[in-house]
Formats: sequence, C-alpha cells, structure tokens
Amino acid sequence: MDFTAQPKPATALCGVVSADGKIAYPPGVKEITDKITTDEMIKRLKMVVKTFMDMDQDSEDEKQQYLPLALHLASEFFLRNPNKDVRLLVACCLADIFRIYAPEAPYTSHDKLKDIFLFITRQLKGLEDTKSPQFNRYFYLLENLAWVKSYNICFELEDCNEIFIQLFRTLFSVINNSHNKKVQMHMLDLMSSIIMEGDGVTQELLDSILINLIPAHKNLNKQSFDLAKVLLKRTVQTIEACIANFFNQVLVLGRSSVSDLSEHVFDLIQELFAIDPHLLLSVMPQLEFKLKSNDGEERLAVVRLLAKLFGSKDSDLATQNRPLWQCFLGRFNDIHVPVRLESVKFASHCLMNHPDLAKDLTEYLKVRSHDPEEAIRHDVIVTIITAAKRDLALVNDQLLGFVRERTLDKRWRVRKEAMMGLAQLYKKYCLHGEAGKEAAEKVSWIKDKLLHIYYQNSIDDKLLVEKIFAQYLVPHNLETEERMKCLYYLYASLDPNAVKALNEMWKCQNMLRSHVRELLDLHKQPTSEANCSAMFGKLMTIAKNLPDPGKAQDFVKKFNQVLGDDEKLRSQLELLISPTCSCKQADVCVREIARKLANPKQPTNPFLEMVKFLLERIAPVHIDSEAISALVKLMNKSIEGTADDEEEGVSPDTAIRSGLELLKVLSFTHPTSFHSAETYESLLQCLRMEDDKVAEAAIQIFRNTGHKIETDLPQIRSTLIPILHQKAKRGTPHQAKQAVHCIHAIFTNKEVQLAQIFEPLSRSLNADVPEQLITPLVSLGHISMLAPDQFASPMKSVVANFIVKDLLMNDRSTGEKNGKLWSPDEEVSPEVLAKVQAIKLLVRWLLGMKNNQSKSANSTLRLLSAMLVSEGDLTEQKRISKSDMSRLRLAAGSAIMKLAQEPCYHEIITPEQFQLCALVINDECYQVRQIFAQKLHKALVKLLLPLEYMAIFALCAKDPVKERRAHARQCLLKNISIRREYIKQNPMATEKLLSLLPEYVVPYMIHLLAHDPDFTRSQDVDQLRDIKECLWFMLEVLMTKNENNSHAFMKKMAENIKLTKDAQSPDESKTNEKLYTVCDVALCVINSKSALCNAESPKDPVLPVKFFTQPEKSREYKSSLVVVFLCELFLLDISNM
Repeated sequence: MDFTAQPKPATALCGVVSADGKIAYPPGVKEITDKITTDEMIKRLKMVVKTFMDMDQDSEDEKQQYLPLALHLASEFFLRNPNKDVRLLVACCLADIFRIYAPEAPYTSHDKLKDIFLFITRQLKGLEDTKSPQFNRYFYLLENLAWVKSYNICFELEDCNEIFIQLFRTLFSVINNSHNKKVQMHMLDLMSSIIMEGDGVTQELLDSILINLIPAHKNLNKQSFDLAKVLLKRTVQTIEACIANFFNQVLVLGRSSVSDLSEHVFDLIQELFAIDPHLLLSVMPQLEFKLKSNDGEERLAVVRLLAKLFGSKDSDLATQNRPLWQCFLGRFNDIHVPVRLESVKFASHCLMNHPDLAKDLTEYLKVRSHDPEEAIRHDVIVTIITAAKRDLALVNDQLLGFVRERTLDKRWRVRKEAMMGLAQLYKKYCLHGEAGKEAAEKVSWIKDKLLHIYYQNSIDDKLLVEKIFAQYLVPHNLETEERMKCLYYLYASLDPNAVKALNEMWKCQNMLRSHVRELLDLHKQPTSEANCSAMFGKLMTIAKNLPDPGKAQDFVKKFNQVLGDDEKLRSQLELLISPTCSCKQADVCVREIARKLANPKQPTNPFLEMVKFLLERIAPVHIDSEAISALVKLMNKSIEGTADDEEEGVSPDTAIRSGLELLKVLSFTHPTSFHSAETYESLLQCLRMEDDKVAEAAIQIFRNTGHKIETDLPQIRSTLIPILHQKAKRGTPHQAKQAVHCIHAIFTNKEVQLAQIFEPLSRSLNADVPEQLITPLVSLGHISMLAPDQFASPMKSVVANFIVKDLLMNDRSTGEKNGKLWSPDEEVSPEVLAKVQAIKLLVRWLLGMKNNQSKSANSTLRLLSAMLVSEGDLTEQKRISKSDMSRLRLAAGSAIMKLAQEPCYHEIITPEQFQLCALVINDECYQVRQIFAQKLHKALVKLLLPLEYMAIFALCAKDPVKERRAHARQCLLKNISIRREYIKQNPMATEKLLSLLPEYVVPYMIHLLAHDPDFTRSQDVDQLRDIKECLWFMLEVLMTKNENNSHAFMKKMAENIKLTKDAQSPDESKTNEKLYTVCDVALCVINSKSALCNAESPKDPVLPVKFFTQPEKSREYKSSLVVVFLCELFLLDISNM
C-alpha cells in the first residue's frame, strides 16, 4: 500500500460534510476546537488516532464519514499548534489518513500537501529522545510513513526537493546509538524509496547524504555515517549517476560552486569507495585525468586519495582498473618531490595489504631508491623494512636488495636507516627464527653485509656497526651461554671479509681501550710539560674514535678534566678497562659513570652522549672469562659431536675450525680471560687433532695467552712443551712458526728449548729431500730471528754451506714446461717451495742480527738482485718452469722490501737494487704484481718502509689490468692520508719530514722513472707518454689538495733536480738527460693541472743525496727543447687527464 502510482486530486470529496453540516467524529469524541483546553484536546485526539489506526483501506463508509475530519486535521490550527503532543497526535492521524486513502490523498492543494509533509517531517525530530514517554508514537509515525511510502506523493509537487531535503536532514540529525535496528530500517525504507522511485537526486539532496561521510561529521555522529553508508549501498544503482555528475562538475569542469562539499571531494571519494566501489564507476576515469594535472598540489591530493583506495585491505581497484593503476604508478616518477614522497609512503601499505602488487611496485621503488632527494631514498627503506617486519614474504629479494644498496648511500641518515632496518630483520628472522628456516635463509646475507660496512671510512658507520653487533647480531643482554652460542655460530657462518671486519672491530675497540688505559696512566704521573703534551696527543687520538671528531675533542677534554678532579670516576674507568673486568661489572661501571656525569636539569646532554659512545666502545660487553669458558665448552661439544652444529647450518669441522679462529682473535684482545686449566686442557686437545688449521690456531692462542702457564699451571706446561717441539720439527710451516714463537713468548728457559730444536734440525738438512726441508727452514729462520745472540753465528755456516751453496745455487729437478706464469700452491714443486723458505730464512737471520758487521747483508742483497736479474732462474740452466720462476722473483723482491724495513739494511740497498725491487710491480705475472703490491701497501701504511718505496706505485700506471691500477690508486690515497694525519698528530714528526711528507716522494719517483728499463730514448713520444701517465698517476693523488702550497713545493723540487746530477751515474750524459726529461714532463704536468704552482714555495726542498748530487749553483734551470715540443704535442692529453 503506497503512493507510488500517480495520485489524482480528490475533487469529489473536498466539500463533503455530515448531514447536519458538522464534522463527524468517532463515537465518544466531542468536537475538537480551539475552545477546549489542551489536555482535553490531547485526550480527544488520542481517541481519533485510535480510530484512524484501526481503519483500513476497505472501510469505504468510514472513509466517507471521516473525510471532513481528515481535512479538518490538516488545518492551520493543528499544523501550527504550539503543543508538541498535539502536533505529534495530529501527525500520526495524518500519516494514517495517507495510509487509509491511498493511493489518492484527500488533500488537493499542492501548497497544503507541502505544509502537511513539512509538518510531519518536523515531528520526526521527536525520534531523537528514545527515553521520551511519547517515543512509541514517534516510532509509529515513522513506521507508518515508511510502510506506506507516503512521501512519494510529493513527487508531483514542484518544490518537493525542499521536503525531501528537510526529511533527510531531519533523519540524519536524529539517528543515534540509542536507536534499535527497526528505527534505522524504517528510515532507510523511507529515504531509499524517495531516491529509487523519483526522477533523480538533486545536488542539495545528495549533499544532505554525503555530508555525513565527511570526517568531521563522521566523528560527531557515527550513526548518521552508518545510516548514509547503508542508504548508499541500497541505492547504488540509482544514485551512482548523480554522484558521477557531482564529481564531474567539480573535478573535470572545476565548478566548485555546485556544492558546499566541493572542498571535500577527495574525502568523499575515499569514503564512497570504502562503502561500495560501484558508487564510483564513472568517477575513477576523472581521477586519472586529475593525476595528469599541471598543478603539483592537485596531483599530490589525488595521489594521497588513490594511495588510500589502492592500499586499503579489501580493495581490488588495481586489478579492476589497470589504466588508473598504471597512471598512479607513473606518479612515482613525478617531478614534484612531495608527490614522489607520498607515492613511496603508499608502497608500504600496498605491500602489506596486496602482496600480489609487489612486482608492479618493485621497478618504481628501484628508481626511487636512487632518487636525488634524501627523504625519498630514506622512505623507500622505511617502506620496505616496515613491510618486511610485518611479514618477510611480502618483500622479494629485489626489494631487500634496494635496502642493501642504500647501506652505502652518500647520506648518513639513509645509511643509518638501511643498516638499522636490516639489523632488525636479522634479529627477527635469523636470531629469533620467527618465520622458520626458509625466512632465515632469505636474510642470512644481512650479517655479512652489515659487517662489511666496517670497512667504510666514516667513523659513524663503524660505530653503528658496533652498536648493531652488540644489540642485534649478538645481543649483549643475553645470558652468557646463549650469547656465546650466538657468537660461535655467527662467526662460523660469516664470509671471509665479514670475519676480517669483525676481527678489525675487536682490534679497534681494544686499541681504544689501550689509549684510555694510557690516558689514565698519564693521570698517575706528576704534571709536566711533556706529560701535558702526551695527554693532549692521547685525547686527540681518542676523539678521532668518536662521532664528529671536531666536537668530540672539546667533550673529551672536558671528560679528561673531570677524570683529573674525580678519583672515584677514575677508579670506575680503570675497572672498566681492566683485563679482569667481567661483562656484568662493565655494565655496572658504565651505568655508574653515566649517572655521575648526568645533569637532571639538562635532559639533552651532548657531553654525556659522547662519553656514553666512548664507554660503549671500550666496555667488554661480550667477552670475559666466563664467556671464553662457554666458547670452549661449545667447541668441545663440536669436537665430541654433541653440539647443534648441523641444526645451526654449520658442519662440525667448520664449527671447530671457526671456533678456534674466534678464540685466536679473542686471545689478542682478551688474553687474561683465557687463563684457566679447563680452557688450556681443551686447547691441548685441539693440538692433537689432525686438522692443521685447528692445531695452528691453538698454538697461537697459547702464544698470546700463556704467559703465566709456567708458574701457575705446571701440568699444562709439561704437556705443552713436547707438543711444541714436535710441531716445530715436523708440523706444517705455519705450525712450526707459531710453535717457535710460543716457546719464546711463554717459557723462561727458552734458550734451552730453542737449542733443542735448532741443533737437530740444522744437522739434518738435506737438499735432496726438499719436501722435508720446508718446516725445518721455517723453524730455523724464526729461531735465528728471535734469539740472534745465541744462534746468529751457528746459522752463518748453515747459510753459507747449505742455504746458498747447496740449495739456492742448485736446480736438482726439472720444472714442468707448460708455459704457465703461475701455478696454485699445491702444484708448486717442493724444491721451489724450499728455495722460497730459504730466501725467507736469510731475511729472518739478518733481521735478527740487525747489523751488517759481517757484510752478510751485502752478499744477501747481491744474491737477491741476481735472482731478479735472472728472472728467478739463478743458475740460468733453464731447468726451472715459468711459474716457479715467478715464485722466486716474488720471494726475492719481497725479501729486499723486508730488509729495507730495517734502517741498517736500508742504508746499504743501492739505487740499482731498489730499482730491481720496484720493477717487480711491473712483473709479467699478474699474481706476482698483485701480491707484491699488497705487501708493499701493508708495509707502507704501517710506516715501516722508507718513503722512496711509495714511488713504486707510480709504475702501476703501466699495469694492463684496470683493477690493479684502481687498487694501486687506493693504496696511494690511503698512504698519503696516513702520513699527513701522522704529521698532524705528532708534533715531533716535523723533524722527520723528509721521510714522512708525501710530497717528498716526487724526487724518488722522478729518479725511478728515469731508470725505467722501458724508457730508453728521451725523444720517443710514446715512451714520454708512458712517463707522463706514471707521473700523473702519483701527482693526481698528491695534488688533490694544495696543503701548505704543496703544488709550488713539488714544482720547486722538480726544478731543483735539474740543478743536480744523477748520483747513480753522475758522469753519464745520457742518464742525466733522461733524468732532466722526466723532470720536464713532471713540470709540464704540474703547470697544466695547477694554477697555484707558480706561487712561492713555502720551504726549500731537500733532495735525497743517495739519488742526486749536490745542486750546482752555476747551472741554470732550462726546459729541454724536446719537452717544450712534447708539451705542445700532448698538451691535449694532459688537459684531459
């Protein structure tokens, strides 16, 4: 029963009254006029309501009888009555009248109908108060209107929209959480019938619905939001076109005036999409149009909206609307930074809610991971890590690879986020195993990658790696057994470079502990100028090991001042760095020192933060005696086969070998923690194992930690000595070396012990059995180096009669003529291996003596030079293979370089011998060049070799392999940096500038290049180009900065060389001509690359007398004509360098 059909005016009924001309009232109801009291009126109206309520459409007589009453109740008297109860009863009567007389209403005037429906609508406000005594009547009114669809009669009214808007607003305003489902259902029925059965929904009516979806309204009245939501869902087919029209007006045509809700379009789209995506079928293409807007802020707003639509959990928009999805993905490459940033932030939710879209996102995130904006690169990491922490399966290997790359980002904030993110993933999936073995395997590379970062130059990176290690890789707050198990298996599973990085980390921390220990020792000494100077140098060294060394200097000075004033603080710090400090004690000490330095009035205390950094670096949070004991027990379990090795993904052999290596490293940094019978018993067990590496590591641990074995553990001593003797005589070369050093380090009667090894070995040497020579030669060499006073003389006869005459000067076997320049270690003949060890023995013997009184060093240097001249075939019988010759050249060159580290031998190395040694870096064999360069670099960075040896790197410019040239350049950068830093940190170093200042390498380089065997003609353009490349290889690094007018200084050196002669051959004009030509090329390069080189040199350079004669003041500096010509010829080459 409703008014859906078109109603017709009831003209025949409008004047009908009862026979006596009065309005007919139900039985018992007297006339209702303004003459009666309100209470009486209410009483009578209730009876009228009851009568209409009981009537149905089939009661034709009653309908006719009460028609006048129906008209009377619609009079102004009732519609404008001030009493709400009267109005409510009238409204109920009117609702029943519409029900009874349907489909034709008894009211013909459109204005009257409008007044009636507006009146009824106003009464519906009474629904708000469910506790009102009249609520049931209000509910009855609503139910009746909804059931009959009474409002549909208004469709014929011109201004029906006003009625509908008022109705909708009223219903949305009264709905609240005290209403039951029936109330909401009737409201929905009433409104949905208007929407679905009308000709359309006007904008104002649509606004009355949509306004309830706006966040501000939604938060105020959730029930009105829910009502609008259900209404829209129910009417989606009808209302979708109206919604589309609204958004088209605002988004496409830009007519924001069409609605007061225009400024909320994006909020509305989001809510509508959440309600039912079908509501926006025609709107989505409009959003695609907006995504391509020229206005960056507009694109940003659309991206924010679509991010919510695509990213919401149940959304299938990306699959349903691929063009819009692809268009949205394009915004990852937007020119507007905030748009790109918003796109990246969206990716996290998308990965978590829609893992199937990860493939689409990956390529775009890859590009953004290299975005020029730091904030975007940072957020790419946050996006990936957030998703991975939720569920590792949400991110593919490629996405994790982007985070891996960013650990090397140029910006610290990005690097830190990447490193910390990876650390958290490692702890979650590897350490805690939250997602099983497969997930752990997927991120197992993280531990290696994080430790590799310790190789970076930035102190911030190093400190963060240390923090990550202590908190995520091996959490220091674990119980000792659990912590050591974690470390044991971590160490066993690391790649070689990560192991080196971890070892370096412990080494750096130990070094810093030593610096702090030395600082505390200085506090115990009387105040003096020397003491203050030493203390200042120590403070500067400590500051370099902290973040932002510039600021750290001031904080370290302040901390030092506090240490001087506070004896208790000093004692706490001494306990912290004491070798016997346990991990638990360290934790207490750190907290106690921090508490003393804290200032409650200063919440952020940079000074305290810096001190905490220092304490965290020096505190033994992982290793103490208890920890070493736990590690040893773990290793014993691996040896016995009762450990969880296989379960942890490590084979027992690997676990044992790695465990010993770990203990070996810790024996350097924490030797005191090893001193227990239980630990040494386990190490003795390792010495008896067949694995050579395990035994070697065990010996080294004894060497590093066994200083008190002789006095405190006699039983261990008596067992250890025969094993060490056996290893020195018949063990592997490495074991023999460690055994000899171990005896020398830990026993007081070492002379007796070493003699018991030396004598039988020296008597049993037999060159006919070279495979049995190697270990004896190693032991003899190290014995003569460690105890020269006792064994130097006996060794001389061994050297003369056996080493040189019998072994080196004879080729007993014929090498394999396969043409290879290098062979693996296992394929090298025993005779050549023995000869290599013989050369090393000669060097060790000489290094032990540290003097050349017997002229043995001259003989040895001549022998080594002959080895190089003959290209490794000393006998020149051509019986030795190419690869074996390479081994011997390398051994000879390395031997000269080793002897040069001892001042007494450096003095007697002639320029010719130095040049032969240098040319090894240009050897035809790649491995020889590689190993020699590594040895050269290692000695130079430790400042063990004289400066002239750095000039050798200039020859690397001729290396045909790009990687070797790059390595040499890195070596130069490192060496120059170390020397400059050393001069800054050591004021006394200024007296040794000739041997330390990197610029002083220039004369050595010029002299070396002048004697390059490839440089034969001073006027050969190709040869000069090679010289230029070698010069620039070194000068480019030196000229990166113009410190103290260094460019002018280097130019002055080159000019001064032209005032001297070559000390190697002062009277040979051709030699001097080549020297001057190299000088001119060097000057040409310096002049072309620096405008500052013409300034006045800060000091007059001193030239090394070993290579140059004294300057002749009568000589004038001239540029040779050939080089003037050449400078013009290859000026273009130089300018492009």
